Amino acid sequence: MSSPPRSLRIEEWSAADQLAWAEAIRPAVRLQRGGAAAHLAKVSQDDIANRYGLYLDFLQRNGLFDVRSGAAELVIPKYVQDYVVELKNRVSSVTLWNSIYKLRRAAECLAPSVDLGWLSEMEKDIALVATPRDKTDRLVLANRILEAGLTLILEAESFAATPMQRARGMRNGLMIALLALHPLRIKNFATLRIGTSIKKIERHWWLIIDVKKTKSHRLDERRIIDRYVNRYRPILFGKATQDPAFWISSTRGSQFTIKNMGTLISRITKETLGVDVSPHLFRMAAATTAAVYGTSTPYLATAVIGHRDNRITEEYYNRARSFHAAAILADIIEACKSSG
Repeated sequence: MSSPPRSLRIEEWSAADQLAWAEAIRPAVRLQRGGAAAHLAKVSQDDIANRYGLYLDFLQRNGLFDVRSGAAELVIPKYVQDYVVELKNRVSSVTLWNSIYKLRRAAECLAPSVDLGWLSEMEKDIALVATPRDKTDRLVLANRILEAGLTLILEAESFAATPMQRARGMRNGLMIALLALHPLRIKNFATLRIGTSIKKIERHWWLIIDVKKTKSHRLDERRIIDRYVNRYRPILFGKATQDPAFWISSTRGSQFTIKNMGTLISRITKETLGVDVSPHLFRMAAATTAAVYGTSTPYLATAVIGHRDNRITEEYYNRARSFHAAAILADIIEACKSSG
């Protein structure tokens, strides 16, 4: 059986690529410009590096990875075409496009002197046929998600049989409720840490994400539930050594991986709401809810989800109009049934 795909860590890249990437993310100092990727938030830099690592893994699994070669020798048409064939068999068309787009971004940073026009054209061809999955059937408004999260918290504190079950229930409920109110991107949400992104101000705990870690380059500050930090989070560590991670897996006593947290959130929402609400769909839910209930505040959704471009949020206002129309139609149908 072949090994499942994994992203090669930066230290597993060729020496040439490691040096090139270090230069690409080199920050600007005073009047000296930074590297080609220095302007990106760290979460975006990590994402691009991760995508390139996945490509290198493909090459390694197929005996094509030469540790003496850099991106200039490894990102070539034949290899990328074969990579596209593999991706088509296991990912959606949108994920395929995203993978090739970020592979190009990585290659541009690692081999800036190489002509990658062919890769840009391949990316455009893939974008033309990419079909986003319809998420409407999984859309749940944020008020329902918040209610589900708060219910999990109440049930955990009222009915859980053991301290660990209470701590786990509190953590799960807080995840759902916090994402409903503050729909952070999963990469920021999963990697919250006490002392850096979670800070105690006077008597209360606050979530504070630095501008360098947000895609919109805006400071993000949110109040969180104190009981989880003070009472329940220590229980989740079990016998493991406590570290600054905020979200703790009760099975390992350590920080969740981004993938495992996404899986857990999907499972919790499926069990409590009957709908698999992935972490990204929390953002869609929040934006649509803002559009539905905040009609007197134009582009409230833009502030809620932290978008800098209002055009992105227009989609949620269009969806909100559909929700209003559907509600009116439901009232008409109900009235007709009652009069009949």
